[in-house]
Formats: sequence, structure tokens, C-alpha cells
Amino acid sequence: MSEADSQPSSDSAAPLVEAGVVSSWLTENGFDHELASRDHLGIEVIKVEPQFLIPICTALYAYGFNYLQCQGAYDEGPGKDLVSFYHLVKLDDNASRPEEVRVKVFLPRSNPRLPSVYWIWKAADWQERESYDMYGIVYEGHPNLKRLLMPEDWVGWPLRKDYISPDFYELQDAY
Repeated sequence: MSEADSQPSSDSAAPLVEAGVVSSWLTENGFDHELASRDHLGIEVIKVEPQFLIPICTALYAYGFNYLQCQGAYDEGPGKDLVSFYHLVKLDDNASRPEEVRVKVFLPRSNPRLPSVYWIWKAADWQERESYDMYGIVYEGHPNLKRLLMPEDWVGWPLRKDYISPDFYELQDAY
């Protein structure tokens, strides 16, 4: 075999993502999801459609992921999707190292809506409010979805990459 034969061709497909423990468990139990590449720490990442977020999160909670370490959002760029993500941890007294998984939901920027996970993990309360405030993602069923960091009358979503900052903002009298 020549050296050229042993090198992967530049036009070959990207390597397949190997299913992790969590993805395998979800598949065995009939939960539809998509695999993504592991993150920079080697943590398993699964992609979920918005309508399947609550069933999958409920299943993950029952599977032992009892701690929502972080919920957040980011913008993939002007005209592209917004992403709501969840970093879940399985806290177990008998485990030498906690098991972790990240769940990502990709949403159209024209109508970014998905159900709130507040009723599964109360830690989502202010985190979902911040994602709403900065990116305009509506978490349906959240008990108090309103601006958290910006004034309530602020127009727009400041962390979207296509946001145009106003030239000024009239401060209201604090009294």
C-alpha cells in the first residue's frame, strides 16, 4: 500500500459521532434525538427538537440527571439559528466522578419558542429569563418570563449578532 492510500482523502465524509452512554440509553428507550460531536471537555452533546425537549428532559431527570448546572443560549449568526442549551449533571454519592451531558435545541430566529424546563429543574428560573432577555427565546410555561437584566421597556435582544444598538437610551427618573 502506498503512502497516498493510507491517508484519508480530502473529499471523504466527516467521521461519525460515536453514541455515548446517555444517547444509547435514550435510543434504547425510544427517545428521538440527534448526536453532536462531544464538546471540548469530552462531554456528550445531544440535539433535541423543541417538541421533544420536555419528554427527553423528564426522562433524563428520571435517569438521574438531577442537577441543571447551566442553561444558556447563543446566536449562530445573522440569519442563522438561536440555540438554547442545558448542561445536566447526575449527582450520585457513590460515583467517583459525576456523569454529565449537554442538551442543545436549535430554534429559528423568526419565532424562537420552546417549553420551559423550570418545572423539572427550578434552577432554570433566572437562567431562562436571562436567555429570554438577551436573545428573545420564549420559554413557554415559565412562571415569570420577563426581562431580568434590561429595563422592561427595552426594545430588542442585545446579544443577538444582528442587534443594532440604539444611539441612546433615555433613562427614566428613579424616584
